[in-house]
Amino acid sequence: MKALRVEKKGVAVREIEMPRREDEALVRVIVSGICNTDLEIARGYAGFLGTIGHEFVGVVEQAPDAMLVGQRVVGEINAGCGKCTMCLAGDTRHCPGRTVLGIVGRDGAHAEYLQLPVANLLAVPARIPDEHAVFTEPLAAACAIKERVRINIETRVAVVGDGKLGLLCAQTLALTGAPLLLIGKHPDKLRIAERLGIETATAGKAEKRSREFEVVVEASGGAAGFALALKLLRPRGTLVLKSTFRGATEIDAAHIVVDEISIVGSRCGRFGPALDLLKKGAIELDSMISEEYSLSKGMFAMDRAGSKGVLKVLLRP
Repeated sequence: MKALRVEKKGVAVREIEMPRREDEALVRVIVSGICNTDLEIARGYAGFLGTIGHEFVGVVEQAPDAMLVGQRVVGEINAGCGKCTMCLAGDTRHCPGRTVLGIVGRDGAHAEYLQLPVANLLAVPARIPDEHAVFTEPLAAACAIKERVRINIETRVAVVGDGKLGLLCAQTLALTGAPLLLIGKHPDKLRIAERLGIETATAGKAEKRSREFEVVVEASGGAAGFALALKLLRPRGTLVLKSTFRGATEIDAAHIVVDEISIVGSRCGRFGPALDLLKKGAIELDSMISEEYSLSKGMFAMDRAGSKGVLKVLLRP
């Protein structure tokens, strides 16, 4: 089968053997989405070598549970050991021995086929098109903010970063009714949020609103965004980190101590709430899809995904 692989010399589309684990489901990929994490892995983040990609929708071709065969599914990306305290509590996201689809110890979704444990798979409701279902994983990550921080209609919230994740975070948080500001530097991307009734600002204008927000979500992935997020927080506010920063990040520890800022990490989310939002049509996604390519053009698609102004790039086997 074809697969988009990170190798020591770079990224390439290769012919590789199909996965053959009999204790897991075999999924034929319909469409996969290129994520910023894929781009960072290609640059050396996480030290991963193999098939990348963790956003997908597909059809189960084989499975230990025959009832799954033929179903259209998405898959939670963390596969746990099944024995540790975290796994036994029903949360594989922090299993110390976990593999992570296309990121840690497990080939990913930019391929014709992938494998995941049956427990990781969720059926996609018929009314959700493939092009929306492929957003389940990043949308779940956006929904995960509310697992970590309490937000209501009185919580003043800012999201720093107008990329794919920032736009999803802004849309999910807007559903809480909280006063919300999305901060970015790309007028075309900010207009997507503005059309949905979300207030936006450039970083320069946002700086004038320092110490105003109870919660700030950092989704820019850059040092400047991190610094701005801290500046926007009121004393005893909460900084939610959604970006997986590559390399060292400078932290103004004195500011954090003096203003008693809480810093909360937020990574993967549950797929159930994301699928519910997709089923309701509560999230606008069509304007976030920039381009689509065949898997055979995977290297070009990766280049395009990293280009200025481009949002989601999809791959079809």
